[in-house]
Formats: sequence, structure tokens, C-alpha cells
Amino acid sequence: MIDSSAFHGKKAAYFTLGCKLNFSETSTFGKMLQEMGVVTADKGEKADLCLINTCSVTEVADHKCRQAIHRLVRSNPGAFVVVTGCYAQLEAEAVGKIEGVNLVLGANEKASLIQFLSDAWSINLNRDAQTVINTDGQELTADISSECTVHRVKTKDIKTFAPSCSRGNRTRYFLKVQDGCDYFCTYCTIPYARGFSRNPTISSLVSQAEEAAAEGGKEIVLTGVNIGDFGKTTGESFFELVKALDGVTGIRRFRISSLEPDLLSDELIDYCAESRAFMPHFHIPLQSGSDTVLKLMHRHYDCSLFADKIRRIKQAMPDAFIGVDVMVGCRGETPECFEDTFEFLSGLDVTQLHVFPYSERPGTAALKIPYIVDDRTKKERSRRLLELSDAKTQAFYERFIGTEAEVLFEKAPRGKAMHGFTRNYVRVELPPAKAKEEYDNMLINVRLTSFNHDKTALKAEIL
Repeated sequence: MIDSSAFHGKKAAYFTLGCKLNFSETSTFGKMLQEMGVVTADKGEKADLCLINTCSVTEVADHKCRQAIHRLVRSNPGAFVVVTGCYAQLEAEAVGKIEGVNLVLGANEKASLIQFLSDAWSINLNRDAQTVINTDGQELTADISSECTVHRVKTKDIKTFAPSCSRGNRTRYFLKVQDGCDYFCTYCTIPYARGFSRNPTISSLVSQAEEAAAEGGKEIVLTGVNIGDFGKTTGESFFELVKALDGVTGIRRFRISSLEPDLLSDELIDYCAESRAFMPHFHIPLQSGSDTVLKLMHRHYDCSLFADKIRRIKQAMPDAFIGVDVMVGCRGETPECFEDTFEFLSGLDVTQLHVFPYSERPGTAALKIPYIVDDRTKKERSRRLLELSDAKTQAFYERFIGTEAEVLFEKAPRGKAMHGFTRNYVRVELPPAKAKEEYDNMLINVRLTSFNHDKTALKAEIL
């Protein structure tokens, strides 16, 4: 049983690393704590409770997680510190040894975070011990000076699903529709960190979307690890989910955060082109434009399939924004393979490239691939692809200068420019002199005039 009175008036600090899914989950945890009387600590204010939601997609992410934990422990002496997320799942024992950490929750325990927190809080009011809920669900208690023994859960044992539909400090809501992954790409630890693919029912997700609409939400982003795989738990399909959500008339816009190319059906593309609320905006992970590298990665498609999906989208929605994930410098990416990738992407009608340098992850099959790319070469390849991305994005934006568009604006700090996005995800900037607080979360018709100072957005005039 949760004793919410013990938390009333306590101040909490939150820190999230990684993907939109993590931000959505943290926002939901914060909302649940707020309902128990916890208030968010202001910047520079000491917190009684610190919640850190971690990422482990790269070695850099691991390092940032450790830095964040140490920083929050130092800046909030005596606070009760909770660490969860992918890094906590994969390296629970190491996290448990960090001085000042009180509670470590693996992926399976995340769904019951509030219950675990309440139990551990009551046990450790004197703050003289660490309590680690390990990834087997056991409770381990040890003095801060001693080591904590933490067992790592097997992937097959991660079965819980933590619902999440929240906006935090943002205008857009993020609805978690799926978790986990069954793909086991050779470079990736996500299946080990989040478990196999699982999802809630369509009816429960529709209910959450309706609640968001009742709260005044106008846009929802569908998030997950491999959302196109939706339905394995319930015998439903992602296409059925899209059609059901399109019927939530209170929500004016839906966006699909990321969809594997082999799971992006022609049926779904055609539906989005004619749907009421699903925007002409796609984010599709490619990872490499070399079939040789795709095979080494154990991806489920080739370049021909990927190119066909891009053509299909552009035929149905000529103005669609298409973002593409690309990994550079992975094992096996010879100079010839990278040039194949660069040439392939140069010829694709896509809008933006999200470029990530490959990072060695312990325990992954990629470590068996003999060809290694040095860091200097990774940086150079990243630079070239980022320049290509900038050129493509600016060319896409230029097409809409002088046109009218509907923009959903987001709250801006006082005296700063206000920003928002068109239906097809063109970022729009409204000068401070013309920005008004009441524009926050409003859909407003504008005329797009010119680039802003750094060409990251188009300036707008209210119609």
C-alpha cells in the first residue's frame, strides 16, 4: 500500500537521458508523484527526491548517465535518489555502488516505480542505507560503504508494460504504444535493456488519447521502441491502432515517431495520406545505405526496399517530411560501404538525417565483426552526412517560403521567439514582438516568409 502522506510537500528533481520514450515515461512518473503531493523543485532549489531515467544506446550515453547521477547526488545532499531506465537495467550493480543512490529499478520494475519508491522510502527514512530493487525483483539492502549485489534479469523475464501518455513541459503529448524489441540487431543492446516486444490494448490507448484531448491536448506523438511491431501481445495490429486513434476527434494531429521500413506497409502509407489527423511526417531508421553493412547489422530489409518506401510516401504525400536515422563507422563499414551510403542518401528524397556514430556495446554480436573504423574516420563521415542533411532540410524548407500553413505553437520564455510546427513538421519561428502567451497550444494560420538567422526555422506572419 502506498502512503502518499509521506511525500506531501516534498520536492523532486527529474533528469532524463535518451529517447522520446524515456521523456514520456519520466513525465508520467512526475505526474503520478504530483498527485501524491510532490512538487517539482525549481532550478537551483534542493530536492528531497531525485529521479533519473537513463539511456544506454551508446558508450557516451552511459558516461552521461554516470555524470548525471553524481551531479544530482552532489547538488541535492541527503536526497532520496532513484535510478531507472536502460542503463539501470544493463548495469544495475554498477549503479547500485554509486554513493548516494537509494533505489535502482530495472525495466520490469519500472511499471511499479511508485510502489517500490514508497516501500523503500519508508524503510530508509534515516538515509543510512541503499535499497536496490534488482532486476530479479529482490530487495537488497547494504550500507553505503559496502557493495550491492544486483542480479541481471533475463530478457524473457521483462514482461511488464508501464503506460505513459504525458506532455511534461511540452505542448505535444507523447503516447507510449509499445515497448521492447525482438529484432536483436548486432550493434544494439535495447532488447536486453527493455525486453521483448509488448503492448497494451488499442482500447486502452484510445482512452488515454481521449483523456489527453479532454485536458486540451491537440497533438500526440506515438512512441515506443519498435512501434510497427505493435500487436504481438494483444493480437491486434499497428494499422488497426492508427485507424482507431484517427477517430479520436479531440486530437487534431497524430505523429508516428519512428517506424521500421519493413513494417511500414503500403496500406498504412495510403491511409495516412487520406486520414483526418495523421500528419505527412515519417521517421524511418535506415542505419546504412550499404546492403553489405545492413546484412552485418542483421537488419530486416535492403536498400531497394527502403528506397521503394520513400518513393511510395512521396507519391502519396509529395510534401511529407521524412527523417532518417543513419549510423556511421560501425564494424564492417569499409570506405567503399560508406561511399555507397553517401551516394544512396544523396539520391533519396528525404528531409533530414539523424546521424549517430557507432559505439561498441558490451555483449553485442557486432564485436565479432573484424573491420574496425577509427574515431577520426567516424567524425569525418558524420560531418559529411550532417552537411548533406543540412542541405536537404534547407531545400525542403525553401519550397514553402511564401505559402500559408497551419502551425501548432509552443510556449516560449518571456521575451524569446515562439516556435511551432506545420502539419509536415517545418519548424516555424514567430518574433518576440509578435509572440503572445495565448498562442501556446493554439493552431494558427500563418504565412511563411523567410529563413531565421541560423536557418533552423522559417519566419512567420500571423494571418
